[in-house]
Amino acid sequence: MRICRAYTLESSHQLTGVPPTHKCSRLHGHQYRVVLTIEGPVDPVSGFVIDFWELDRAFAPLHEQLDHHHLNDVPGLGNPTAELIATWIGERLAIPGLRRVTVYETPDCWAEWDSPA
Repeated sequence: MRICRAYTLESSHQLTGVPPTHKCSRLHGHQYRVVLTIEGPVDPVSGFVIDFWELDRAFAPLHEQLDHHHLNDVPGLGNPTAELIATWIGERLAIPGLRRVTVYETPDCWAEWDSPA
């Protein structure tokens, strides 16, 4: 069974790995959508793979670091592409069964980090 929980982040960034003429090298912001995908068996007692409330608790410290912040200033996100944001989140979230972190930069553009396990 797979479950998903979505969160939003309002954050600014500028990409440092592109030429200065690239539009994303300039300061700008996004309403990011982060989707966590958890996979595992359904507990016969609770009926959950994991309680959504537990996901909220686990993600809260990362959300606090990212939401309404300039992502270039977040340690480990010097060049905050959607790919690097998804990886940054995935590597810091200790959630049993975490299989994927999807970061939507816009409704039409996203990156997916898959757990190596």
